[in-house]
Amino acid sequence: MTKTVADPVAGATMSAGRSARAAVPRSSLGEFHRAPDCDPIAILQRQARTRLPELVPIRYARMAAGQFPFLRGAPAIMAADLATTPHTGLTVQLCGDAHLSNFGIFASPERSLVFDLNDFDETLRGPFEWDVKRLVASVVVAARERGLTDAEAVDAARAAATSYRECMRRLAGLDSLTIWYEQMDEDTVANMVSRPKFREGVDKTFEAARKRTSLGALRKLACTDADGVTRIRHRPPLLTPVDYVDAQTVEQVFVAYRSSLPEERRVLVDRYRIVDYAHKVVGVGSVGTRCYVVLTVDRDTGGPLFLQMKEAEKSVLEPHLAATRFRHQGHRVVHGQRLLQTSSDIFLGWVSGPNDRHYYFRQLRDMKGGADISVLTKSALRDYARICGHTLARAHARSGDRIAIADYLGGGEAFDKAMAQFALTYADQTVADHRELLRAIDSGRVAAAASAY
Repeated sequence: MTKTVADPVAGATMSAGRSARAAVPRSSLGEFHRAPDCDPIAILQRQARTRLPELVPIRYARMAAGQFPFLRGAPAIMAADLATTPHTGLTVQLCGDAHLSNFGIFASPERSLVFDLNDFDETLRGPFEWDVKRLVASVVVAARERGLTDAEAVDAARAAATSYRECMRRLAGLDSLTIWYEQMDEDTVANMVSRPKFREGVDKTFEAARKRTSLGALRKLACTDADGVTRIRHRPPLLTPVDYVDAQTVEQVFVAYRSSLPEERRVLVDRYRIVDYAHKVVGVGSVGTRCYVVLTVDRDTGGPLFLQMKEAEKSVLEPHLAATRFRHQGHRVVHGQRLLQTSSDIFLGWVSGPNDRHYYFRQLRDMKGGADISVLTKSALRDYARICGHTLARAHARSGDRIAIADYLGGGEAFDKAMAQFALTYADQTVADHRELLRAIDSGRVAAAASAY
């Protein structure tokens, strides 16, 4: 039954929202001042201590390539910054890294395409606005890289915040089960697009995603050796063979991963056998973590299935928030993904490896796709920001007190204005941090690879 304001539970949560508003006025969310003792390069260097040293220079090279790539690779820096600001205390399961490029398209278990969050390495419970702040900041940084004016950039960021607020207020009036089943399918995304030309782009993106399957990955990533055996095609330093010890690790870990799956999924996994595996460099912020591509084939038909086995470290949010209840970081990632997404990969699982390293498994390609942020026009970026804001609200409503959050947000534009102000201020900070990285590379404080890709 849908809750109403008269419902005593709903009334209590609305009171929590009003109390949060009194303690942390919405206008205050727009304020940001970097702590004087914060050294962004030192934060990156601390992260590098647990990474593969030969890959860390690639990470710095990718972050140095531009302000948006820098922001993508710097969730730890932003987490440290957000920890210095007042927060509402209205907690949800955070994505932890909700920038524009961490939303995208993938196939549901029913084989329909959905749009949702798609990166959960940093997921943790925390104040809802931390995700919103990262999203709106990424909008302004991306807009500037596209050559848009600050007024246009702020307009797009504000559109994301408004969409988040309006969606959360709508969801506050719905039944919990209705929210659990709600998803962003192709029609829902298309209906949020204001211009026909961008809608054509949406259709093309969904169509391209349908073609990104394990069979397509086989053509791109694999070849047949002299003995007629299918092998992963190596492309150093981004896709490289594993040594004997790592080969044993992958085999043992794959068997153990099976036990983290529901019983019926174990039957499915048992129908595949491992053919080959390789180290893979992924993303920007994740570069240097241990990541493997595992090529398996159907025992009966030989059909390919690519899986990714990725190291899960502690969330960059954990030093600043309550520690996760999950002792296994891979379990934390999988739990967060299943909680935030409407439909999750059926092969999601977690496992421990040698030296007490934690990993999680997922499909490498399963009709995955996303918008190319670098080519979006002013109106397309604004529409895309709205879609992401809407999607983020739906994800948060699954795990947090949607009624309290909606009451905090209110029906006016105070929250939207504050987010726009924060986005512009943090984009300026990103400019400064990016320059600091370039200086660190020039001075030799950190070493960047000659090529990022």
